[in-house]
Amino acid sequence: MIKKFYISALAFFLCIVSCINAKAEGSYNWHFKSGKEGEQPILFSGNPITNHPALLSIGSPDEKVIYLTFDAGYSTENVEKILSILKEEDVKAAFFILPAIYKYTPNVAKQMIDDGHLICNHTTTHKNVSKLSFSEFEKEVSFVESEFEKYTGHKMEKFFRPPEGSFSENTLEFCEKLGYKCVFWSFAYADWDNNAQKNPSWAKEKILSNIHNGEVLLLHPNSKTNADILKDVIKELKSKGYTFGSLHQLSKYKESR
Repeated sequence: MIKKFYISALAFFLCIVSCINAKAEGSYNWHFKSGKEGEQPILFSGNPITNHPALLSIGSPDEKVIYLTFDAGYSTENVEKILSILKEEDVKAAFFILPAIYKYTPNVAKQMIDDGHLICNHTTTHKNVSKLSFSEFEKEVSFVESEFEKYTGHKMEKFFRPPEGSFSENTLEFCEKLGYKCVFWSFAYADWDNNAQKNPSWAKEKILSNIHNGEVLLLHPNSKTNADILKDVIKELKSKGYTFGSLHQLSKYKESR
């Protein structure tokens, strides 16, 4: 009887350990659920992991501030058009880039820097980072960071966005260890496929109907639709009293909570 008890207890203990390890090693995909118009969405199903000090995803519900961010893997004429619009409207954004931006279109990288945008880290190879070891993760973020400085003479900002929003608890710990903030978003839409662009009217309505205080807006600048509608979207947001904040401002808000 005693032997059976110990065997059962051991089995229970191993089950608990297994569950804990599975959680620690599990990978997640970032997501959000939109609420009523003007309300902040539910982020990552309300999972308390969003409270991690290295994770940024939304700003104050009491401030009409939008954090405009772009994932820029490579440059096209649409990227250049978007940069021109941002300059005309005096709006600063954050660009999460891959090496192709500064290697193959150094003029675009220079314009981003000269116009005062934040140049941030989107990895070296656009790899899913959720199951990487620390050394593998460090290589992914450090190479593009150091190479960017070598090519441009400027340091990359310490903001990181995991490709496709895939991450794990380890990803957040690694970011914190390397001095990075891991930046997600509170609104995005399917704009990345150049061969499946949304109708501009639909996309504009989709963006504007989901606007909320503290929004971290993710767009892809290679999108022709985004290039066509961005000016109107910015003007509409300004008319509603919104301003555009920097990720440094967002980071300070998170630290103050």
